[in-house]
Amino acid sequence: MSKSLLIDYTSFEVSPQMINESESKNNGRVIVTGCLQRAESKNQNGRVYPKEILMREVANYKKVQISEKRALGELDHPESSVVNLQNVSHNVLEVWWNGDDVMGKVEVLGTPAGNILKELLRSGIKLGISSRGLGSVEELREDPGSVQVKDDFELICWDFVSNPSTHGAFMKPSAMNESAGAKSTIKNKYTKINNLVSDILCEITGKCEIPTPSKKNSCGCGGH
Repeated sequence: MSKSLLIDYTSFEVSPQMINESESKNNGRVIVTGCLQRAESKNQNGRVYPKEILMREVANYKKVQISEKRALGELDHPESSVVNLQNVSHNVLEVWWNGDDVMGKVEVLGTPAGNILKELLRSGIKLGISSRGLGSVEELREDPGSVQVKDDFELICWDFVSNPSTHGAFMKPSAMNESAGAKSTIKNKYTKINNLVSDILCEITGKCEIPTPSKKNSCGCGGH
C-alpha cells in the first residue's frame, strides 16, 4: 500500500501575555510551549496513532531534526510532504512526553511567515498545531469507522494552522481531500446562481432557459 500524507490537528493554547513574557525573558525571542500531538487518542477523522510508533518517530525527530537545528515548520496547511523554506514560521527546540501527549518548545522565527504567526498569537488568535507525516492506515475491526496508523509512518514536521472545522485532515500526496469538497461547494454555488437567474428571466421574458453560449467569441463574431 502506498503512503499518503497524514495531517492531524491539536489545539495549541498561547495567550498574548505569554508572548510578552517570552520576549522579556528571551531577549526578544518568542518561545512557546504546548501539546504538539496525542497518541492512543481517536481524532474526529477516526484515526489513532499508536504510542509505540509515535515514540519511535519523536525519538528520530529529536535525534536528527532537533539536534541539527532544522526542526522547521510552516504557517498554515501544507500541500506536500516537503517543508517549503519560503513559508517557514517556526523551529521546534525541544520535544518530550507527558503521558500520551507529545509536548514541545517552539521558537517563532523572524521570517515573514514567522512575523505573521507572532502577531496572530499576540492578538489572541486561536491557532492549532498540525502534525505532518507520511504513512498508511488500517481499519480497526473492533471499532468500525476507525483507522490506526501503521508501522510505516514517518513524521515530517509540525505546522501552525488556523482552527479547522475538523480535528484532522487526510491528504494524498497530490492534493488534499478538502480540495474535492471545495470544488463541489463552488459547483453547487454556481448551480444555485444559475437557477436563480433562470427564474428571474422566466418571469420577465417568459423564456425559461438561459441560452447556451455559442462557440463564437464574446463579440458574437467568429474567431480570426
